[in-house]
Parts: sequence; C-alpha cells; structure tokens
Amino acid sequence: MTYVVTDNCVRCKYTDCVEVCPVDCFYEGENFLVIHPDECIDCGVCEPECPAEAIKPDTEPGLDKWLKINMEYAAIWPNITVKRDPLPEAKEMDGEEGKFEKYFSANPGTGD
Repeated sequence: MTYVVTDNCVRCKYTDCVEVCPVDCFYEGENFLVIHPDECIDCGVCEPECPAEAIKPDTEPGLDKWLKINMEYAAIWPNITVKRDPLPEAKEMDGEEGKFEKYFSANPGTGD
C-alpha cells in the first residue's frame, strides 16, 4: 500500500502534509502535489493533515489512475519538504469536482 494525492489537491496545494512526512516523498507541481509511491512508507501521517482531504490510501477502489499520476509526476517534479502557503484560491476551489481535467498543470513547482 501507498498513499496518493487525488483530484481535490489541484489548485489548493495545501502543504501541511509535506511538513509531517518522515521520508520526504512529496513532489511539487505548479498547482498540485504528488507522492512518490516507491518512497512512501505507508505511515499515513499525511492523510489527516490534508485540509482538502485529497490524500487517500491506494487500497481504496478506483485510485489506479491516481497511482499512475503520482508515479509519473514524482519522477519529474522537484521534491518539496517544507510547508508553504496554499494557493490563493484554495478555499474557493476546495471540493470542486473534476479539477484535474479542468485545471491541472504539468509544469513543475519550485521545490525546496
């Protein structure tokens, strides 16, 4: 099992999860975070820290798509290990359906 970041992170990008990760397995895109599935130790401390509830265990049904997305972008985006402010539109975007298809950017973030 691993944890994955899902749709509701897009255009929110809270980084509370990054701060508590003991193995620094988060990677940063312009408007989304991902977890490197091969680096995640399945401790679960990140899941309750996400205000958008965008982090899920990959054992939940229907998360194969998100496992692939997390793996793909963790391989090319920079590592992030410090908490930053969420995106300015985070509160208004929290809970909107279909954010990945509408707003996802493949551009990397700044990382540490």
